[in-house]
Amino acid sequence: MAYMSQEGYDKLIAELQRLEGIERPKASAAIAEAREKGDLSENSEYDAAKEAQANLEDKINRLKMTISEAKVVDTSRLSTDAVQILSKVEMTNLTNKAKMTYTIVSESEANLREGKISIKTPIAQGLLNHKVGDEVEVKIPRGTIKLRIDKITVG
Repeated sequence: MAYMSQEGYDKLIAELQRLEGIERPKASAAIAEAREKGDLSENSEYDAAKEAQANLEDKINRLKMTISEAKVVDTSRLSTDAVQILSKVEMTNLTNKAKMTYTIVSESEANLREGKISIKTPIAQGLLNHKVGDEVEVKIPRGTIKLRIDKITVG
């Protein structure tokens, strides 16, 4: 089960509709066009179109699985007492005094440019269930960082 925001769930539904309504017909049309070009045994365009269609169907199936396992979280019921999914956490890296803010989201909603990190990342795992003022040590690929939680809001 993947917990996510309503916004994240709506984006998944829109992407599924786009893939099924726009991309799937395009893939079928590409196959039909390549088929018209003759001998299928030596038709690389046909093979490429079939492979693209298979990749598209795989993507659609994975998206449907994610949607079926999604559990939309009612953000009005979330607490800011401790870090959890959909928490927006303001923190300070105690080594270099850098301030950081991340919202902890489901894997499918993660987007570093928007400050959204997956709940499965080492930083998110290290922050979970901690409170404002807590100092946590988090093991990341480059070593260990020490973070102080400054503020928790609902993202």
